[in-house]
Order: sequence, then structure tokens, then C-alpha cells
Amino acid sequence: MIKMNRINWVINHIQKKMTQKDLSELTDEELLQEVKKIKSNNILNAVLIGFLLGIVFYSLVKNTWGLVTLVPLYIAYKLIKKPAHNNKELEAILKERNLK
Repeated sequence: MIKMNRINWVINHIQKKMTQKDLSELTDEELLQEVKKIKSNNILNAVLIGFLLGIVFYSLVKNTWGLVTLVPLYIAYKLIKKPAHNNKELEAILKERNLK
């Protein structure tokens, strides 16, 4: 079972690298679209995290521990720690091309 999980992870990792363009290869318009996409994703993540933490807070106020508390807390943690994009690399490329 562990070998299959490892194989699936490797396959997914390779496919992700093959489909994702390198930021330095993008045109100026594509870079600006990427910035807009990242900003909208950040706003959506902030709203989701706030909603999930609201569920956790409500659960704590009502003294109900269990899945109602732990699942939203876990999902919020994953949203916070998810490295969806590399802001530093994108900012460096934008500065280099004088786009921002």
C-alpha cells in the first residue's frame, strides 16, 4: 500500500511539473493574469479560513468538541500552509520586467 501511494505521488508530481509553465517563460500578459489569479485565490482563501474559524469558534462556544471542531480546523490549517504559488519569484520577475 505504501509503495502504491509513493508511486502515485511521483506520477502526480511529474505531471504537475510537465503541465505547469515556468514563470520566467511566461509573457508579460500571462504574468499579469497570474498575479490577478493569485490575488483572487488569496481573497477566496481568506474568506474560507474566516468561515471555517467561525465554525470552530461557534463550536467552542457551544461546548461541542468533535468533528464539527476538528475538521474545519484541519482544513483551515491546510489552506494556510498550502504553498500554492511562489510570491517571491513572481515579484522578482515582475520587478525585473518593470511590470509592477
